[in-house]
Amino acid sequence: MDFIKTTEQDSNYDNLDNMTVKEIITNINNEDKTVPLAVEKVLPEIEALTNAVISKLKNGGRLFYMGAGTSGRLGILDASECPPTFGVSHDLVIGLIAGGDKAIRRAVENAEDSKTQGWSDLKQYNISSKDVVIGIAASGTTPYVINALIACNEKNILTGCITCNAKSPLAHTAKIPVVVVVGPEFLTGSSRMKAGTAQKLVLNMITTTTMIHLGRVKGNKMVDMQLSNNKLVERGVKMVMEELKVSESEASRLLDEHKSVRESIKYGRRP
Repeated sequence: MDFIKTTEQDSNYDNLDNMTVKEIITNINNEDKTVPLAVEKVLPEIEALTNAVISKLKNGGRLFYMGAGTSGRLGILDASECPPTFGVSHDLVIGLIAGGDKAIRRAVENAEDSKTQGWSDLKQYNISSKDVVIGIAASGTTPYVINALIACNEKNILTGCITCNAKSPLAHTAKIPVVVVVGPEFLTGSSRMKAGTAQKLVLNMITTTTMIHLGRVKGNKMVDMQLSNNKLVERGVKMVMEELKVSESEASRLLDEHKSVRESIKYGRRP
């Protein structure tokens, strides 16, 4: 297999330690500008994966993210933001990271090299063919992720991936691969940079689009968000005011009574 890790190739810049602060941040910014363009090239693949996720979740399935290091943390971040943003269950989108929850804050030695732990972690959730699993790995070579997807394929569980190296083992394993080729990092091999940004952009697309199609958005508003702090309550009040054309006090009253923007709008429209 012709496979070259572009994420590990030498940076287009050298002598970083001799650059000024302005030169460093300007060059990083110039590299970052290329990431959305790389994502744009694989929009059809992102569309295919998102459609698959929507179909699974509409039929009672769940979305699992699997990754190690930065990739694992990005999956957990995206999963953890779905309940407060869209009011869904914490069990609908689940992020798993090699090494377990402690690896969210600190690297766990050799965790990503396990060929069995990924599937073991998925089994804890009684995963089935109703679900979909997306492996996230910039390198496309993480054993924890690849072997979990192999096991899923064998058991007719739909698999996708987000990776940044063309023709990688992960891309060949996933049934619906998304390969965003961002090229060498500014700091050679530091895939938390452009590769991580690319992964985050794709994750944003997948869950936001999915939640819109699951009916969790009205117009352009997060009507099912959890009202968990003052900022979100204030946002909710403004949504109700705009939607019902009522005063701030009336919107606050409705929100206080129904504890939900969606329900406040629904009951506020009743005669």
